[in-house]
Amino acid sequence: MADPYDYEYESPLKGYQGLEPLSEEKQKDGKSFVNPPAKSPSTSYTEFVDPLLKDERGGFDVHIYYLQGNEFETKFAKELHERIRREFPELRVYKVWDRPIGPHPVAMFEVNLFTPQQFGSFIPWLTIHRGPLSALVHPNTNDEYRDHTQRAIWMGQPFPLHTGMLKAKKPQTGVVNGA
Repeated sequence: MADPYDYEYESPLKGYQGLEPLSEEKQKDGKSFVNPPAKSPSTSYTEFVDPLLKDERGGFDVHIYYLQGNEFETKFAKELHERIRREFPELRVYKVWDRPIGPHPVAMFEVNLFTPQQFGSFIPWLTIHRGPLSALVHPNTNDEYRDHTQRAIWMGQPFPLHTGMLKAKKPQTGVVNGA
């Protein structure tokens, strides 16, 4: 895993400075806060935020892992692969690899997500339907090492990735410690 302190971060409040303090008023549940109304919904509902890619590669990759020596997991992965292709035909779904490939230490298949709507639909679905399999969800920002480590999301048991090949690739944006 990448050290999160190897990177610089903009303030999460960028663009929201100088506003009135937020109310401490609580919702009916007595726990959550009443939030101020927004002028319009966040654009993050309809488009990925920068620096996520918005091209043919997609904003997110989902790698669904299975232990290739485990007969049950192998069968489950192939059935899940078919189900995803049938239920989500608009997603790009790659072949089921029967061995480790690239930085991935076990067999897997990959699914690409192109919009926040696809992400918001597929990730909850996968959470319920992935069974015993693990999944790595990572953004695509042209910094493959950071995308696969510091910005990665895991469902199930994480696997240690072979990140040496990713470290060798430099970000294509020219930004080393930002974004």
